[in-house]
Amino acid sequence: MEVKQNNDEKHGSFEAFIDGKRAGMMTYTWAGEERFIIDHTEVEEAYNGKGVGKEMLLAAVDFARKNEKKIIPLCPFAKASFQKSQELQDVLVN
Repeated sequence: MEVKQNNDEKHGSFEAFIDGKRAGMMTYTWAGEERFIIDHTEVEEAYNGKGVGKEMLLAAVDFARKNEKKIIPLCPFAKASFQKSQELQDVLVN
């Protein structure tokens, strides 16, 4: 699986590809310069249960850590994933 990031001044996304086909997308909106809001996660039906959402979330966490940013998870999937994974919570806005 490959995850690609698209980013501009206001919005961005992490897109997951499996065998060259788009498997899912996680979108975010910048909330100032220091944090971004994960607002939507979708996985193509054919790839449900294959960890696509988790890979995109891990890419978002990795991006936040490398760039000293914080994440506000408004999307239900992202919010639930952060609640389940203590080791990811360092990037959450307090």
